[in-house]
Amino acid sequence: MCRVTGCRICGGAVEEFLDLGRQPLSDAFRRPDDDAEEFFYRLAVGQCGDCTMVQLMEEVPRERMFHEDYPYHSSGSAVMREHFTRTALGFLGTELDHDDAFMVEIGCNDGVLLRTVADAGVRHLGFEPSGGVAALAAAAGVRVRTEFFEEETAAAVRAAEGPADVIFAANTICHIPYLDSVLRGADALLGPDGVFVFEDPYWGDIVAKTSFDQIYDEHFYLFTVRSVSELAERFGFALVDIERLPVHGGEIRYTLARAGARTPSPAVAEARAAEDARRLTAPDVLTGFATSVAAIRDDLVALLRTLRAEGRTVAAYGATAKSATVANYCGIGPDLVSYVCDTTPAKQHRVTPGMHIPVEPPETFAGSYPDYALLFAWNHAEEIMAKEEGFRASGGKWIGYVPDVRVS
Repeated sequence: MCRVTGCRICGGAVEEFLDLGRQPLSDAFRRPDDDAEEFFYRLAVGQCGDCTMVQLMEEVPRERMFHEDYPYHSSGSAVMREHFTRTALGFLGTELDHDDAFMVEIGCNDGVLLRTVADAGVRHLGFEPSGGVAALAAAAGVRVRTEFFEEETAAAVRAAEGPADVIFAANTICHIPYLDSVLRGADALLGPDGVFVFEDPYWGDIVAKTSFDQIYDEHFYLFTVRSVSELAERFGFALVDIERLPVHGGEIRYTLARAGARTPSPAVAEARAAEDARRLTAPDVLTGFATSVAAIRDDLVALLRTLRAEGRTVAAYGATAKSATVANYCGIGPDLVSYVCDTTPAKQHRVTPGMHIPVEPPETFAGSYPDYALLFAWNHAEEIMAKEEGFRASGGKWIGYVPDVRVS
């Protein structure tokens, strides 16, 4: 375990503003009979006083999070499959629309995006250190290196295959504490007019929605337009475009290019001005966020205890990584939530990290609907509601906690 003593980007002092307590690895779903010691760390968040980067106060070793049995599959959601297909087609019509184009993806997971690139006959390469999902990508015809993207591995690809036109990452760059090595790798691998494009949860949306469950071990950084701008400048890049995305509860797609290579879009300056107007980095805004998080915890636990005391049946929906933060911070275990329904086979018939709530397949949920369902996968609410119309028709009610605790 590595405790942060200074900003991982600029070395400045990091001021802690939120402590979410003792937490397990968010994707460590155990078998019920597994009595091995469970790994825990302190999940706390701070902000750098110099470059304003929001970051965790403790770093979990990457090998503990990304490994052979990593259970998250990007293809598991129809919404995300469509999102990545559109993204790939966008690149094919712009940056990759020339002979011998080359695209590299950091954290390609099961190849959901690169499949479209491969089908178009465009040179590509995915970096995916989690062997299980990397094998799925390879089986789908995607070229994969099962290692981490960093300066050394990026330089090796440049030497073997030439410069990349696009380096892309989705929900990956915020996972990587050693961004200095990643940016130097991008510098080594990108062609003169190449772009480094990544999309990750936006701190501005997290504050607006009090979606504190976006904070967990894998999300080491929580980006703003300002902090990404400062990050880019430190490594010879410039933030030249941003795009707001509705996926995963609110993200921004950042486009970096070599300094001076492209004219920045007006959207960048507009977004920075909006952040300044919101005082997004102000200490009182950060402490206010922490106060709101504690209020959600108290309200949610009170509601669940009341429902159980009344004899109501309560299950949860979506054994997401972020649900580990909610369950462990709030102390929600099998006494309050009987089980979690999830469609991922690798998680089923296991227990959730830390609180050990059983994970059951959708058949369990549909076989005997609970009275209430706590929606952990709230970022996929529309897709889930459409699929689970039978639950509502049976009289079932959903419990949400973003941006506040409510029953619907």
